[in-house]
This record gives sequence, C-alpha cells and structure tokens, in this order.
Amino acid sequence: MKRSPLHISHTTIWVSAVTLGLLSSVPQLASHKFNVAEAAVNAGITAAFAVLMWYFNIYMLSRKKDSKRVQSISYTKLLSSLLFGLVIMFGLAWVQQLILSHINFGPTMLMVEVRGILINLVFYMFLNLLQQNYENQHVSMELDKIKSDNLAAQYELLKQQINPHFLFNSLNTLKAMVETGDKEAVDFILKLSNFYRFTLESRKLDLIHVHEEMEIMNAYLFLQKARFEEGLKFTSALTEGTLKTLIPPFTLQLLIENCIKHNVVSLSRPLHITIYEDGEYIIVENLLQVKKGDVSSTGVGLKNIGLRYSHLLDKNIEITNDEKTFKVKLPLIYEHHNH
Repeated sequence: MKRSPLHISHTTIWVSAVTLGLLSSVPQLASHKFNVAEAAVNAGITAAFAVLMWYFNIYMLSRKKDSKRVQSISYTKLLSSLLFGLVIMFGLAWVQQLILSHINFGPTMLMVEVRGILINLVFYMFLNLLQQNYENQHVSMELDKIKSDNLAAQYELLKQQINPHFLFNSLNTLKAMVETGDKEAVDFILKLSNFYRFTLESRKLDLIHVHEEMEIMNAYLFLQKARFEEGLKFTSALTEGTLKTLIPPFTLQLLIENCIKHNVVSLSRPLHITIYEDGEYIIVENLLQVKKGDVSSTGVGLKNIGLRYSHLLDKNIEITNDEKTFKVKLPLIYEHHNH
C-alpha cells in the first residue's frame, strides 16, 4: 500500500512555530534582567528551528517504504530526525552566539540542544501518530470496499442460481404432455417461456413488486401443477397493500420450490401451501409431509433467501418448524421507506 504524504497546512506550521518561539521567551520575560534583544533572538531561533523540523519530519515520514508497512515507529527515521535536528540547532545556536556575543556559548548551546531535542520529539511523534491514523483509516476503507464488493458479487451469484433440475423436469413433463396429446401443452410452453422471460428480466433487479413476484410464482405453479396435477394445492391471501411492497426476485418461487423438494407431493397426499400476511411479514406456510431419506440440496433455498434479505435490508427472515407446519416469515420491504 502506498504511503500517502502528510498534509499539514502551512498556517498550522508557522503559527505553531511562532507560538513555540514566544513560549521559549517566557522565562526571560519573568527574569529581573529582561533583555528585549535576547528574547527576540531566542524566540526567532526557536521558531526557525520549529519550522525547519516541521518540514523535515513531514518529508521523512512521507517517503515511500520498500518493505511492508508495520504498525510501529521507524527508529531509523527517528534517529535521522534527531541527528538532523542536533545539527540544525547547533548551527542556530552558533548564529545566536554571533548576534549575542556576550552570552556564554557552552551553556547556551546545551540549553538550545535540549530544547531542540524535545521539540523535535514532539513533532516526530505527533506526525507519526497522524500518519499511522491516516493509514489505518485507509486500510479500514479498503477492507470495507473489499467486503462490499464481495457481498455484491455473492448477491449477483445468488440471483443467478436457478435450479437446473427444474428445467429438466419441465421438459420431461412437456414431452409427456406432447406424447399424450394433452391440449394444455401449448399453454405449458407459453408459461415456461414466460417464466424464463421473467427470469432474464428480473435477474437485473435487486427488488421487484410483490405482484410481479406473484406472476413469476403463478407461472411456476402452473408448470408444477402440470406435473403433479391435484397433488399440489396453493392458496394466496395477500392484500393489495402487500402486493405493492417489494421483494427480492424469485423469493416466493424458491420457497415453493423448497416445499415441493422436501415434501411428499401426490394425489393421495396433496401438498398444501399457503401465502398470507401477518403484521410486517409475508408468511409462506406448508403442512409438513417430509420425504423419507436424504434429499440432496443444490444450495438454492432458505440460505439463498436469508442472504439476500441480509444483504439488501440488513434484516433476517424467520423460520418456524413445529413438526406439523413449516413457516418462513419474510419482512415487508416498503418502496419509499426501505428502498
């Protein structure tokens, strides 16, 4: 990852430098032997040092690193900054000695060097902390983007999952209808065509209206009833208000498919499926008559629907199984409130 350059405004740099210069003269102001010239030179030296170290540390910390970035202080850069600061402060102390020749150079140099080290450490640690914080935020945003892109990719895959066995079974049913001269074969072909047209159109959408989803489901039910005849019973009790709400495409169709897949469907034991509403939920319910033995799963079903609701609405579907009935509760999605 690139190390982005630090951005400190010039105003901040110069104001802080002047402030430090003035603060360095406070002890002299409190002295009985106050000398304006000495205070001014001292303030100027400190301010000049602060400005130079601001820019030097910004340059040091903004340079690119060849190795991987680690969450720690670069002691090499810190040492370089301190050595550079010592040299600069020594030079400034020498200038101060030239201007104020009456001052003893030894103690003055020691004092300004110690002051320079402290100022330099504060600047370096502040800038290092700022850089680390910026990079952490940058990494966090990149991770969030990767997570978002991953969820979007998963969602696109979920939308594209259509059980291939459905097409296989539908074609077998159509073959049997044609061979027996069933008059509804033409209607079956039209419904099958409409179903896959709905599939292609709705695949591009994240949400559709419930009444549009009911059209998809009714086409699917027609195809299934051609196969199971009176072995499949379906009842819908949704109101107009609920039909105007939104739903992820193929949610109801997948739930009906799930019911048929895991339950016995026959003329002697018809499978009853009901769709109704209760408060803020659409409920798909069926009487349990589970098939004996293991039923293979292609991954299209409850997990698919749960992931789609979690991705789009940040809400979970509710599943209830009391050994007699199986219920799936889908949160209502309002066009102007949720979408």
